[in-house]
Amino acid sequence: MKKYISEFIGTLVLVLFNCGIIAISGCDGKVFNGAYIMSATGFGLVIVTMSYAIGNISGSNLNPSVSVAMLILKKLSLKDFTCYVISQFAGATVGAAILWYFIGSKENLGQNTLHNNEFLKSIIIEVVLTFVYVLTVLGVSSRIKNRSIAGLASGGALALVHLLGIYFTGTSVNPARSFGPAVFAGGEAIDCLWVFIVSPLIGGSLAALIHKFVISSFEIEK
Repeated sequence: MKKYISEFIGTLVLVLFNCGIIAISGCDGKVFNGAYIMSATGFGLVIVTMSYAIGNISGSNLNPSVSVAMLILKKLSLKDFTCYVISQFAGATVGAAILWYFIGSKENLGQNTLHNNEFLKSIIIEVVLTFVYVLTVLGVSSRIKNRSIAGLASGGALALVHLLGIYFTGTSVNPARSFGPAVFAGGEAIDCLWVFIVSPLIGGSLAALIHKFVISSFEIEK
């Protein structure tokens, strides 16, 4: 239960702070300015912070696409995977509710949107971004000697994919992160929510398969 509570708290913090930074900075994703950079950096900093705060308890997944990769690699049981995902979605929803209360408006809760109303392109973008992020998480967490810098590497990777992805979709790479704000924002965010749930799960699964059959095999051979 401590693991599940940790995932709940970590995902709550991720949505509250990261989506909050997007909202209060006025980041619209189309202008590469201070608000854009601050938003991308915020996502990375939360992962770093939570990795060292709760990483020793739950592994600090905070993301169903990371958890599905861990499930495929048998680093999570089906029971833990299910409870992790429930905790992540619940935490994201509560985080978005708190943010809505703080701001007093649901117009901008950091919700994701399609790039130029194109479903296919948005799906491909999210799959690629999630693949890069999750592959980094798997790579750094698979080596015991790297555990001390796992939070920094994972946070850096998340900031990196946001620097590119915010312009296109606002960057999800995390179904729970997209779900929480969309529940309260409604409208377009709900209409395209499935894209930001399915695409990251595909990207995370692909990362797990590449890690298992390519990277891990290479390390064993070496």
